[in-house]
Amino acid sequence: MKRLTAIALTIALAVLAGCVEKTIKITSQPSGAAVYLNDEEVGRTPTEVSFKFYGDYGVILRKEGYQTLQTHRKINAPWYQLPPVDVFADLFIPGTIYDRHSWHFEMALQQLPEQQDLLNRAEEFRQNALNAGAIPATQPSATE
Repeated sequence: MKRLTAIALTIALAVLAGCVEKTIKITSQPSGAAVYLNDEEVGRTPTEVSFKFYGDYGVILRKEGYQTLQTHRKINAPWYQLPPVDVFADLFIPGTIYDRHSWHFEMALQQLPEQQDLLNRAEEFRQNALNAGAIPATQPSATE
């Protein structure tokens, strides 16, 4: 009888076992930016992704016509996810605990250099290469 009670209690705890659903909602201005968390693409804004651990996340957002945004965000564990309380929250509290976070990012328009700036930089690189002997000072003619 004690064995049957123990089995029934184990099954009841398994059925009633709680869990923690951890998600991050990521939005940006403008929307439609590709989102990378710790160098893994997770979607385009707006998006909602689940996460497994608390701590520091590397965040990269990319969208054509905008400067790539590279930053870090940290998610601190709530009290019910700190050891040893996390065992009870994950296993014994019936129902689901929702741990949701929202991150919003503002992206800056990409600033393209002026044509004259590009030409000046190209000439500077050419002069540096000539001075270092990396390229010949004269170019061969078309008849050679």
